[in-house]
Amino acid sequence: MKTAEILKKVDIPRHKLYYLEQKGYIAPKRIPMGDLESREYSEEDILKIKLIWKYLKRGFKHKTAYQKAIEEMKATVG
Repeated sequence: MKTAEILKKVDIPRHKLYYLEQKGYIAPKRIPMGDLESREYSEEDILKIKLIWKYLKRGFKHKTAYQKAIEEMKATVG
């Protein structure tokens, strides 16, 4: 899924999405497009973004929101 689709689907601001990437919480695949590059998000990235954003909106700091998202993902899968 591309950046624009994520922004619409999750309703997360672009700067927050890029911050999650900068901190290493998500790692979208980068696809060269001439002088630019686009990001392609995996299903796992999308789930992480949704969960992290859920906790950020509840007032948690980024690191805690990430940790809670990972815990929730493990609980769901495990």
